[in-house]
Formats: sequence, structure tokens, C-alpha cells
Amino acid sequence: MLTPSPQTFRGSCLCGAVKYQIRSRPKALSHCHCSQCRKSHGAAFASYGSVLRQNLELLEGADQVKSYQSSESVQRQFCTHCGSSLFWARNQGEYSDWISVALGTLDTTFTTEKQQHVEVTSKAPWFEIKDQWPQR
Repeated sequence: MLTPSPQTFRGSCLCGAVKYQIRSRPKALSHCHCSQCRKSHGAAFASYGSVLRQNLELLEGADQVKSYQSSESVQRQFCTHCGSSLFWARNQGEYSDWISVALGTLDTTFTTEKQQHVEVTSKAPWFEIKDQWPQR
């Protein structure tokens, strides 16, 4: 196990069976409103930040992580014990060396000034976006 650095962030699932760390600050913070993210999180949107796959380390519970191929190029991962959504990644193409981390699973304090709403044409009709973040 690596020693945490100032740029190391730790996270876990709801039940604590899966623990991970990322060795870089998440980038491309987005609040995704697509129907798959809404269903996966059971919420109006899902918030993710991306890191290079090589910077994600599962510390505990790797055997509790299940993968689900939600579309031809996207694989989602979750805890088999509590169902927490943890990660999603493209398994082909330009960003296949990146993985997106569900920001709600971070245990380390994390703040950022730059965020965006994505897939807003698919947003839940009962949710109104009222913040200043860009929308696409």
C-alpha cells in the first residue's frame, strides 16, 4: 500500500467493504443527467471526477467490486454488498486510460471551482438546475 500524499484521496462504498485511493486530483468534474447515471445512482444526477486508471488503487474489497457493461463502450462498477456506484470507464477509444470516480464515495475532503452539468437534455423533468455551472 502506498503512503498517502497531499494529492491522495481516499474513498469507500456505503458499507465500507470496498476502500480505494486515488493518487491524483480528480479532473473533469461533471454532474451527469443521462438516464443511465440517474438510474445507477437513484438520483437526479451522478457526480464524477476522472483520474488515470494507473492512479486508482483498490485498498480493500476488490473481490466485492462487480462490473456491469451498461453500453457497448461503458463499464460501471459497484459494490456487490451494498450496491454503491463506485466507478465507470470507457473500455475503448480515446479516454480508455481514464476512470471516473463517483465523487459521493470520497472520504477525503475535496473541493473544486470548476464543474459542469452534462447530458442535460436527458435530465429528470422534476429537477431544475439552479447553479452557475456550465451546461452541455
